[in-house]
Amino acid sequence: MTTGWRCVLELDRRRAVKSGSAAALAEAIRRGADLRIYTEFIHNEHIDTTSDNPERIRETADFRVTYLLENRWVAGIINLRMPIDLPNGFGPRPSMSFFLYNQDGRQAIARPFLDGQSTGGSPGPSPVNPPPDMPKYHQFDSWDAETSAPSHNFVYDFEVFRYCVGDEWREVLHHSAEGDVVSGSPDALVEAFSRGCEVKVGIRGLCDDLEKQPIDHEVFVQVGSCYYYTERRQFMAASQPVVRVKPAIPLQYLSRGWDFGWLMPRSDGHVARWLCNPYSLKFEKSARRHAIRWFVRG
Repeated sequence: MTTGWRCVLELDRRRAVKSGSAAALAEAIRRGADLRIYTEFIHNEHIDTTSDNPERIRETADFRVTYLLENRWVAGIINLRMPIDLPNGFGPRPSMSFFLYNQDGRQAIARPFLDGQSTGGSPGPSPVNPPPDMPKYHQFDSWDAETSAPSHNFVYDFEVFRYCVGDEWREVLHHSAEGDVVSGSPDALVEAFSRGCEVKVGIRGLCDDLEKQPIDHEVFVQVGSCYYYTERRQFMAASQPVVRVKPAIPLQYLSRGWDFGWLMPRSDGHVARWLCNPYSLKFEKSARRHAIRWFVRG
């Protein structure tokens, strides 16, 4: 565990490793580290191709949902972003921008619209129409374009990719899906949260129900409000929004292969879910049991 932010993997515009390693990135995410990704691009190549402004823009994005797949492959998802229209404000329709980046620079976007407008379209493959005036933008596919939740997978040739981690989390409890302690102790978690420490969870197999034969994966997300029942000795928490994706390497969006919502993990392995169907924006409650690792910071 280290303090501050550090770059553990840097890729060039061709997504070749310039410094660091994917193994170092995986090791950090396995320890519960936060992930931010730094990129650079040109305004009239990426933002407004009709502009005569060749200004270079630096961006750092916050990937608050991270995936560790098969204990070796890292992907991150932006879970709180409303699309913006640089440099002035926001985009034309309210939606979420669930950008997804893999450790090799492959990217994706799912955009559930929140304005209630219905196009009447059905989920499924859609025509691929990459912007003709953006040669650095390579779109691989297109899904659900005529629905309220379009998505596609792509690569944009950023000038640089820097995978930066905030590696200040400390694992204090690991338990099975039945709540049996594997390592650490519930008392350590309770003591830390009682001092005001931030809390984060790593939930194994969170997306198993999205795939018939899922690969091993762990999903990390920070939690907000935390609660401890002092007599039953049970700890529980409310998560930040989580984007669930069919587990695969690389991680990618597919039609009917993702959703989003909120979780309430508990120290006996119970995980309550309130998940949103991105096509209808209707929520459904459910619950499953998972092995969970609990991390604290502060």
